[in-house]
Amino acid sequence: MKQLVNTFLAILIVAFGLMFLASRLNSAQGYSGGNTLTIYNWGDYVDPDLLKQFQEETGITVIYQTFDSNEAMLTKVEQGGTIFDVVIPSDYAIAKMREENLLLPLDHSKLPNLANIDSKFMNLSFDPGNKYSVPYFWGTVGIIFNPEMTKGIDFSSWNSLWDKRLKNNIFLVDGAREVMGMALNSLHYSVNDTKEEHLQEALAKLNKLSPNVKAIVGDEVKMLLANEEAAVGIVWSGDASEIMDDNDKLDFVVPEEGSNKWFDNMVIPRTAGNVEGAHKFINFMLRPDVAAQNTEYVGYSTPNVPGLKLLPEDISGDERFYPPAELTDRLEVYDNLGKRILAHYNELFLMFKMNKK
Repeated sequence: MKQLVNTFLAILIVAFGLMFLASRLNSAQGYSGGNTLTIYNWGDYVDPDLLKQFQEETGITVIYQTFDSNEAMLTKVEQGGTIFDVVIPSDYAIAKMREENLLLPLDHSKLPNLANIDSKFMNLSFDPGNKYSVPYFWGTVGIIFNPEMTKGIDFSSWNSLWDKRLKNNIFLVDGAREVMGMALNSLHYSVNDTKEEHLQEALAKLNKLSPNVKAIVGDEVKMLLANEEAAVGIVWSGDASEIMDDNDKLDFVVPEEGSNKWFDNMVIPRTAGNVEGAHKFINFMLRPDVAAQNTEYVGYSTPNVPGLKLLPEDISGDERFYPPAELTDRLEVYDNLGKRILAHYNELFLMFKMNKK
Protein backbone atom coordinates (compact mmCIF):
# COMPACT_ATOMS: atom_id res chain seq x y z
CA MET A 1 0.00 0.00 0.00
CA LYS A 2 2.87 2.34 0.93
CA GLN A 3 4.47 1.66 -2.45
CA LEU A 4 1.18 2.49 -4.19
CA VAL A 5 0.94 5.83 -2.35
CA ASN A 6 4.53 6.68 -3.24
CA THR A 7 3.86 5.84 -6.88
CA PHE A 8 0.73 8.04 -6.84
CA LEU A 9 2.70 10.94 -5.29
CA ALA A 10 5.41 10.54 -7.91
CA ILE A 11 2.81 10.72 -10.67
CA LEU A 12 1.33 13.87 -9.13
CA ILE A 13 4.75 15.53 -8.94
CA VAL A 14 5.47 14.68 -12.59
CA ALA A 15 2.02 15.93 -13.64
CA PHE A 16 2.45 19.27 -11.85
CA GLY A 17 5.90 19.57 -13.36
CA LEU A 18 4.53 19.03 -16.84
CA MET A 19 1.77 21.59 -16.22
CA PHE A 20 4.37 24.13 -15.11
CA LEU A 21 6.53 23.41 -18.15
CA ALA A 22 3.52 23.72 -20.49
CA SER A 23 2.65 27.05 -18.87
CA ARG A 24 6.16 28.34 -19.46
CA LEU A 25 6.13 27.13 -23.06
CA ASN A 26 2.75 28.71 -23.70
CA SER A 27 4.08 32.00 -22.38
CA ALA A 28 7.09 31.79 -24.66
CA GLN A 29 4.84 31.06 -27.62
CA GLY A 30 2.69 34.11 -27.04
CA TYR A 31 0.08 33.18 -24.49
CA SER A 32 -0.45 36.53 -22.86
CA GLY A 33 -1.78 37.93 -19.63
CA GLY A 34 -0.66 39.94 -16.66
CA ASN A 35 2.60 41.69 -17.44
CA THR A 36 3.06 40.18 -20.89
CA LEU A 37 1.86 41.54 -24.24
CA THR A 38 2.02 39.52 -27.46
CA ILE A 39 2.11 41.56 -30.68
CA TYR A 40 1.57 40.01 -34.12
CA ASN A 41 2.83 42.24 -36.93
CA TRP A 42 4.41 42.29 -40.37
CA GLY A 43 8.15 41.67 -40.50
CA ASP A 44 10.42 44.68 -39.86
CA TYR A 45 7.35 46.86 -39.29
CA VAL A 46 8.19 48.56 -35.99
CA ASP A 47 11.27 50.21 -34.57
CA PRO A 48 12.66 47.67 -32.02
CA ASP A 49 13.81 50.57 -29.83
CA LEU A 50 10.16 51.55 -29.37
CA LEU A 51 9.29 48.09 -28.07
CA LYS A 52 12.08 48.46 -25.50
CA GLN A 53 10.85 51.95 -24.63
CA PHE A 54 7.29 50.68 -24.10
CA GLN A 55 8.57 47.92 -21.84
CA GLU A 56 10.61 50.41 -19.80
CA GLU A 57 7.71 52.85 -19.46
CA THR A 58 5.05 50.29 -18.54
CA GLY A 59 6.88 47.29 -17.10
CA ILE A 60 5.00 45.10 -19.60
CA THR A 61 7.13 42.45 -21.33
CA VAL A 62 6.60 42.42 -25.12
CA ILE A 63 6.60 39.20 -27.14
CA TYR A 64 6.84 40.10 -30.83
CA GLN A 65 5.85 37.69 -33.62
CA THR A 66 5.60 38.32 -37.37
CA PHE A 67 3.58 37.21 -40.39
CA ASP A 68 4.15 37.71 -44.12
CA SER A 69 0.59 37.93 -45.42
CA ASN A 70 -2.90 38.82 -44.22
CA GLU A 71 -4.02 35.32 -45.15
CA ALA A 72 -1.36 33.68 -42.95
CA MET A 73 -2.30 36.01 -40.10
CA LEU A 74 -6.01 35.26 -40.46
CA THR A 75 -5.40 31.52 -40.42
CA LYS A 76 -3.39 31.69 -37.21
CA VAL A 77 -5.84 34.00 -35.44
CA GLU A 78 -8.81 31.85 -36.53
CA GLN A 79 -7.13 28.66 -35.28
CA GLY A 80 -6.68 30.26 -31.87
CA GLY A 81 -3.62 28.23 -30.91
CA THR A 82 -1.70 31.32 -29.88
CA ILE A 83 -3.17 34.24 -27.94
CA PHE A 84 -2.31 37.61 -29.50
CA ASP A 85 -3.06 40.91 -27.79
CA VAL A 86 -2.41 43.35 -30.65
CA VAL A 87 -2.46 42.47 -34.35
CA ILE A 88 -1.77 44.79 -37.32
CA PRO A 89 -3.85 43.58 -40.32
CA SER A 90 -4.69 45.42 -43.53
CA ASP A 91 -8.03 47.01 -44.39
CA TYR A 92 -9.83 44.16 -46.15
CA ALA A 93 -8.59 41.67 -43.54
CA ILE A 94 -10.03 43.86 -40.78
CA ALA A 95 -13.42 43.76 -42.51
CA LYS A 96 -13.18 39.97 -42.66
CA MET A 97 -12.20 39.74 -38.98
CA ARG A 98 -15.16 41.93 -38.04
CA GLU A 99 -17.54 39.70 -39.98
CA GLU A 100 -16.18 36.58 -38.29
CA ASN A 101 -16.38 38.09 -34.79
CA LEU A 102 -12.63 37.83 -34.24
CA LEU A 103 -12.16 41.33 -32.78
CA LEU A 104 -12.90 43.12 -29.53
CA PRO A 105 -14.43 46.62 -29.71
CA LEU A 106 -11.91 49.27 -28.67
CA ASP A 107 -12.43 51.43 -25.59
CA HIS A 108 -11.79 54.89 -27.07
CA SER A 109 -11.67 56.41 -23.58
CA LYS A 110 -8.38 54.56 -23.11
CA LEU A 111 -7.00 55.94 -26.39
CA PRO A 112 -6.74 59.72 -25.91
CA ASN A 113 -3.96 59.89 -28.52
CA LEU A 114 -6.46 58.78 -31.16
CA ALA A 115 -7.11 62.53 -31.57
CA ASN A 116 -3.72 62.75 -33.33
CA ILE A 117 -4.96 60.77 -36.36
CA ASP A 118 -5.93 62.72 -39.50
CA SER A 119 -9.71 62.57 -39.88
CA LYS A 120 -9.40 61.47 -43.52
CA PHE A 121 -7.96 58.17 -42.29
CA MET A 122 -10.80 57.57 -39.85
CA ASN A 123 -14.29 56.11 -40.30
CA LEU A 124 -13.42 54.20 -43.48
CA SER A 125 -15.54 51.52 -45.11
CA PHE A 126 -13.68 48.55 -43.61
CA ASP A 127 -14.34 49.78 -40.03
CA PRO A 128 -17.04 52.48 -39.69
CA GLY A 129 -16.49 54.61 -36.61
CA ASN A 130 -13.18 52.85 -35.93
CA LYS A 131 -15.02 50.58 -33.55
CA TYR A 132 -12.39 47.86 -33.88
CA SER A 133 -9.24 49.40 -35.35
CA VAL A 134 -6.83 52.33 -35.16
CA PRO A 135 -4.64 53.55 -38.09
CA TYR A 136 -0.99 52.49 -37.95
CA PHE A 137 0.46 53.17 -41.44
CA TRP A 138 -0.92 53.83 -44.89
CA GLY A 139 0.47 53.86 -48.40
CA THR A 140 0.06 53.00 -52.04
CA VAL A 141 1.13 50.41 -54.60
CA GLY A 142 3.22 51.73 -57.48
CA ILE A 143 6.21 51.34 -59.76
CA ILE A 144 9.80 51.74 -58.62
CA PHE A 145 12.28 52.09 -61.45
CA ASN A 146 15.90 52.84 -62.25
CA PRO A 147 16.02 55.66 -64.86
CA GLU A 148 19.53 54.66 -65.90
CA MET A 149 18.35 51.16 -66.75
CA THR A 150 14.97 51.90 -68.35
CA LYS A 151 15.97 53.80 -71.48
CA GLY A 152 13.71 56.82 -70.96
CA ILE A 153 10.48 54.85 -70.49
CA ASP A 154 7.67 56.93 -68.97
CA PHE A 155 6.16 55.04 -66.03
CA SER A 156 3.20 57.33 -65.46
CA SER A 157 0.97 54.54 -66.81
CA TRP A 158 0.73 50.89 -65.77
CA ASN A 159 0.87 50.01 -69.46
CA SER A 160 4.54 51.02 -69.57
CA LEU A 161 5.33 47.67 -67.95
CA TRP A 162 4.48 45.87 -71.19
CA ASP A 163 7.24 47.72 -73.08
CA LYS A 164 9.38 45.11 -74.87
CA ARG A 165 12.52 46.93 -73.74
CA LEU A 166 11.82 45.65 -70.21
CA LYS A 167 12.24 41.97 -71.11
CA ASN A 168 13.28 39.95 -68.03
CA ASN A 169 13.66 43.19 -66.08
CA ILE A 170 10.65 43.45 -63.71
CA PHE A 171 10.13 42.09 -60.19
CA LEU A 172 6.54 41.62 -59.07
CA VAL A 173 5.51 41.42 -55.44
CA ASP A 174 4.04 38.03 -54.55
CA GLY A 175 0.49 39.21 -53.86
CA ALA A 176 -2.68 38.28 -55.74
CA ARG A 177 -4.54 41.50 -54.92
CA GLU A 178 -1.57 43.68 -55.91
CA VAL A 179 -0.76 41.96 -59.21
CA MET A 180 -4.36 41.36 -60.27
CA GLY A 181 -5.19 44.91 -59.17
CA MET A 182 -2.37 46.33 -61.29
CA ALA A 183 -3.61 44.42 -64.35
CA LEU A 184 -7.22 45.51 -63.74
CA ASN A 185 -6.14 49.16 -63.34
CA SER A 186 -4.18 48.96 -66.60
CA LEU A 187 -7.49 48.07 -68.28
CA HIS A 188 -9.24 50.96 -66.46
CA TYR A 189 -11.13 48.56 -64.19
CA SER A 190 -11.41 48.70 -60.41
CA VAL A 191 -8.96 46.84 -58.16
CA ASN A 192 -12.12 45.32 -56.63
CA ASP A 193 -13.65 44.19 -59.91
CA THR A 194 -15.52 40.88 -59.70
CA LYS A 195 -16.84 40.56 -63.27
CA GLU A 196 -15.52 37.31 -64.66
CA GLU A 197 -14.92 38.73 -68.15
CA HIS A 198 -12.81 41.52 -66.67
CA LEU A 199 -10.83 39.11 -64.50
CA GLN A 200 -10.12 36.92 -67.51
CA GLU A 201 -9.01 40.00 -69.46
CA ALA A 202 -6.65 40.85 -66.61
CA LEU A 203 -5.21 37.32 -66.59
CA ALA A 204 -4.71 37.37 -70.35
CA LYS A 205 -2.92 40.70 -70.08
CA LEU A 206 -0.72 39.41 -67.25
CA ASN A 207 0.25 36.42 -69.37
CA LYS A 208 1.46 38.86 -72.03
CA LEU A 209 3.59 40.52 -69.35
CA SER A 210 5.40 37.26 -68.53
CA PRO A 211 8.44 37.81 -70.81
CA ASN A 212 9.20 41.03 -68.93
CA VAL A 213 8.88 39.46 -65.46
CA LYS A 214 12.20 38.34 -64.03
CA ALA A 215 10.68 36.94 -60.83
CA ILE A 216 7.74 37.11 -58.44
CA VAL A 217 9.26 37.66 -55.00
CA GLY A 218 8.58 38.54 -51.37
CA ASP A 219 10.52 40.74 -48.97
CA GLU A 220 13.76 40.07 -50.85
CA VAL A 221 12.51 42.44 -53.56
CA LYS A 222 13.99 45.33 -51.54
CA MET A 223 17.50 43.93 -51.62
CA LEU A 224 17.23 42.80 -55.25
CA LEU A 225 16.10 46.20 -56.55
CA ALA A 226 18.59 48.12 -54.42
CA ASN A 227 21.33 45.92 -55.89
CA GLU A 228 20.03 46.62 -59.44
CA GLU A 229 19.16 42.98 -60.13
CA ALA A 230 16.28 44.36 -62.23
CA ALA A 231 15.29 47.80 -63.48
CA VAL A 232 11.65 47.87 -62.32
CA GLY A 233 9.52 46.59 -59.46
CA ILE A 234 5.87 46.68 -58.38
CA VAL A 235 6.05 47.43 -54.67
CA TRP A 236 4.32 49.06 -51.73
CA SER A 237 5.30 52.68 -51.21
CA GLY A 238 7.08 52.06 -47.91
CA ASP A 239 9.26 49.39 -49.48
CA ALA A 240 10.02 51.85 -52.28
CA SER A 241 11.15 54.42 -49.72
CA GLU A 242 13.47 51.89 -48.08
CA ILE A 243 14.90 50.75 -51.42
CA MET A 244 15.53 54.36 -52.46
CA ASP A 245 17.38 54.99 -49.20
CA ASP A 246 19.74 52.18 -50.19
CA ASN A 247 20.03 53.26 -53.84
CA ASP A 248 19.28 56.89 -54.64
CA LYS A 249 19.28 56.25 -58.40
CA LEU A 250 15.75 54.85 -58.17
CA ASP A 251 12.44 56.68 -58.37
CA PHE A 252 8.82 55.79 -57.53
CA VAL A 253 5.49 56.67 -59.15
CA VAL A 254 1.82 55.82 -58.69
CA PRO A 255 0.40 55.42 -62.23
CA GLU A 256 -2.31 57.76 -63.45
CA GLU A 257 -4.95 55.03 -63.99
CA GLY A 258 -5.14 54.58 -60.23
CA SER A 259 -3.96 52.02 -57.73
CA ASN A 260 -4.52 50.66 -54.26
CA LYS A 261 -4.53 52.93 -51.23
CA TRP A 262 -4.03 50.62 -48.30
CA PHE A 263 -4.22 50.94 -44.53
CA ASP A 264 -2.72 48.80 -41.81
CA ASN A 265 -4.51 49.25 -38.49
CA MET A 266 -4.00 48.03 -34.92
CA VAL A 267 -6.70 45.71 -33.56
CA ILE A 268 -7.29 43.61 -30.42
CA PRO A 269 -8.37 40.01 -31.12
CA ARG A 270 -11.33 38.69 -29.17
CA THR A 271 -9.08 36.06 -27.54
CA ALA A 272 -6.57 38.64 -26.21
CA GLY A 273 -5.16 37.85 -22.77
CA ASN A 274 -4.07 41.39 -21.85
CA VAL A 275 -6.69 43.82 -23.10
CA GLU A 276 -5.58 46.60 -20.75
CA GLY A 277 -1.98 46.29 -21.92
CA ALA A 278 -3.15 46.22 -25.56
CA HIS A 279 -4.88 49.58 -25.14
CA LYS A 280 -1.74 50.99 -23.49
CA PHE A 281 0.40 49.83 -26.42
CA ILE A 282 -1.97 51.24 -29.04
CA ASN A 283 -2.13 54.59 -27.25
CA PHE A 284 1.68 54.59 -26.95
CA MET A 285 2.08 54.06 -30.72
CA LEU A 286 -0.30 57.00 -31.33
CA ARG A 287 1.97 59.46 -29.50
CA PRO A 288 3.44 62.02 -31.96
CA ASP A 289 7.08 61.39 -30.96
CA VAL A 290 6.61 57.63 -31.18
CA ALA A 291 4.78 57.82 -34.51
CA ALA A 292 7.51 60.03 -35.99
CA GLN A 293 10.31 57.73 -34.82
CA ASN A 294 8.48 54.67 -36.11
CA THR A 295 7.86 56.35 -39.47
CA GLU A 296 11.54 57.18 -39.92
CA TYR A 297 12.46 53.58 -39.14
CA VAL A 298 9.79 51.80 -41.22
CA GLY A 299 9.52 54.21 -44.16
CA TYR A 300 5.75 54.05 -44.66
CA SER A 301 3.41 57.03 -44.45
CA THR A 302 2.05 58.03 -41.06
CA PRO A 303 -1.59 59.09 -40.50
CA ASN A 304 -0.50 60.94 -37.33
CA VAL A 305 -0.82 64.72 -37.90
CA PRO A 306 1.45 66.04 -35.10
CA GLY A 307 3.80 63.11 -35.73
CA LEU A 308 4.10 64.11 -39.39
CA LYS A 309 5.07 67.64 -38.35
CA LEU A 310 8.01 66.23 -36.37
CA LEU A 311 9.48 64.57 -39.47
CA PRO A 312 12.15 66.18 -41.66
CA GLU A 313 10.81 68.12 -44.65
CA ASP A 314 12.44 65.71 -47.10
CA ILE A 315 10.10 63.01 -45.73
CA SER A 316 6.89 64.90 -44.92
CA GLY A 317 7.05 66.97 -48.12
CA ASP A 318 7.76 64.08 -50.52
CA GLU A 319 4.66 63.82 -52.73
CA ARG A 320 5.63 60.35 -53.91
CA PHE A 321 4.74 59.09 -50.43
CA TYR A 322 2.34 61.82 -49.29
CA PRO A 323 0.57 62.41 -52.62
CA PRO A 324 -1.86 65.29 -53.22
CA ALA A 325 -5.61 64.81 -53.01
CA GLU A 326 -6.06 64.83 -56.79
CA LEU A 327 -4.15 61.54 -56.91
CA THR A 328 -5.30 59.91 -53.67
CA ASP A 329 -8.93 60.54 -54.62
CA ARG A 330 -8.40 58.17 -57.58
CA LEU A 331 -6.98 55.41 -55.41
CA GLU A 332 -9.07 52.56 -54.00
CA VAL A 333 -9.08 50.63 -50.77
CA TYR A 334 -9.25 46.86 -51.22
CA ASP A 335 -12.74 45.61 -50.45
CA ASN A 336 -13.32 42.36 -48.62
CA LEU A 337 -14.43 40.37 -51.66
CA GLY A 338 -15.53 37.32 -49.69
CA LYS A 339 -14.00 33.85 -49.62
CA ARG A 340 -15.24 32.72 -53.02
CA ILE A 341 -14.03 35.73 -55.01
CA LEU A 342 -10.76 36.00 -53.06
CA ALA A 343 -10.08 32.33 -53.74
CA HIS A 344 -10.75 33.00 -57.43
CA TYR A 345 -8.28 35.92 -57.42
CA ASN A 346 -5.69 33.59 -55.87
CA GLU A 347 -6.47 30.91 -58.44
CA LEU A 348 -6.00 33.33 -61.35
CA PHE A 349 -2.77 34.64 -59.84
CA LEU A 350 -1.50 31.07 -59.46
CA MET A 351 -2.35 30.39 -63.11
CA PHE A 352 -0.28 33.44 -64.07
CA LYS A 353 2.65 32.25 -61.95
CA MET A 354 2.47 28.76 -63.47
CA ASN A 355 2.41 30.29 -66.95
CA LYS A 356 5.49 32.32 -66.00
CA LYS A 357 7.37 29.11 -65.16
